[in-house]
Amino acid sequence: MKAGFIGLGTMGMHMASSLQRAGHELFVNDVRKEAAEPHMRAGATWAASPALVAQQADVVFTSLPGPPEVEAVALGPGGLIEGLRSGTAYIDLSTNSPTLMRKIHRIFGERGVSVMDATLADGPSGAKIAKLGIWVGGEKEVFDRYLPVLSAIGDNVMYVGPIGAGSITKLMHNCVGFTIQAALAEVFTVAAKAGVEPLELFRAMRQGVGGRRRTFDRVANGFLQAKFDPPSFALKLGHKDLKLATDLGRELDVPMPASNLALNDLTAAMNRGWGGRDSAVYLLLQEERSGVHIEVEDALVQEVLASAG
Repeated sequence: MKAGFIGLGTMGMHMASSLQRAGHELFVNDVRKEAAEPHMRAGATWAASPALVAQQADVVFTSLPGPPEVEAVALGPGGLIEGLRSGTAYIDLSTNSPTLMRKIHRIFGERGVSVMDATLADGPSGAKIAKLGIWVGGEKEVFDRYLPVLSAIGDNVMYVGPIGAGSITKLMHNCVGFTIQAALAEVFTVAAKAGVEPLELFRAMRQGVGGRRRTFDRVANGFLQAKFDPPSFALKLGHKDLKLATDLGRELDVPMPASNLALNDLTAAMNRGWGGRDSAVYLLLQEERSGVHIEVEDALVQEVLASAG
């Protein structure tokens, strides 16, 4: 396949090389031509603009810093929109705005060009050896058609839904990671100020129920399935524990904003009379605020859990 690649930075350089190793003819562009030199030495063709990349390629990939760069490359002067032909495809690998990807999907779709947002679940070390998780949004038939070329850069390519779903999945993944880190920073600073060595706390917490379980698995059997009765650990006990933890933070003058926000929701759930239900029942308050209801069939959840490595 004739593949275009725009954005040869920390991630892009490796993914472009993977396409070459897989035998695809490569056309490259970057704001720094010197970034393309290793690929040109390996046989890639330099194109002076995104439009010129698009004119020569069957599928064009971009790996760019963010939405402004993606919009400029896709829709700006000299952009992909001036070169892509009907029957070709554009796949954005950037961490990007789903709103922008839906806009590009609409505009390119009017010209017969397929669009997917394909976000990356791993970093440069995985990109270097083509061991990447890739979350793809777009039409399923388009995903199936371009799965072989996507598989040249990643070993765990997953279709996650319509256009924008790839970007949303990546943004939510990163959001929860930073939020968890903020909560971890709170508890480590409280513990350190209270006299517990950070390394010993780390050693202990890794062996607790939270440490032994995959981060995302904790939502599987309660929240995802909307099953909060009978409780495996009652809300009233969780509320007591979290209150004691935040009380300790106040005693030591250590701010705990993330933990106190969680305590507020546990308290509100207690005031609903949910103290005897499972401790995860307070998550229903977020569903109410959002105007959504989440309930996945148990067999489907267990299938995902069983497939995890």
